[in-house]
Amino acid sequence: KYTIAVVGALGNVGTEMRDILEKSELPIRNLVLMDVAQNKGTKVRWRDSEYSVIEAKPVAFAGVDIAIMSAGEKASLELSPKAVTLGCVVIDNSTAFRMVPEHPLVIPEVNADSLENHRGIIANPNCSTIQMLVALKP
Repeated sequence: KYTIAVVGALGNVGTEMRDILEKSELPIRNLVLMDVAQNKGTKVRWRDSEYSVIEAKPVAFAGVDIAIMSAGEKASLELSPKAVTLGCVVIDNSTAFRMVPEHPLVIPEVNADSLENHRGIIANPNCSTIQMLVALKP
């Protein structure tokens, strides 16, 4: 089972990620919700439990297996490398790592094999690009 963090948990994308994770059958042991400092302590209901949002800062990634970053480029550039040093795999939804060769740009339905060589950070393209490329895949 995994400890999964959603960074930017109260934003539009973070809220959608929480909903998807709640309905998924992924083996989730614990969910960590992170957001900006002023949202610290906000209560969120998820899978019949109440979770408190914590501030997104490097130390918060200790013990996290997978982090879904949806907090923008600046936060991703600051937090993702530090999360990786703590053993976390980061799936980044921002533009921060999309053009960085050592971080694969992955659409699972198209090039999941690229995940084999990740170095802790996995980038993904924007949503319209994902939809277009999935539709074009033979």
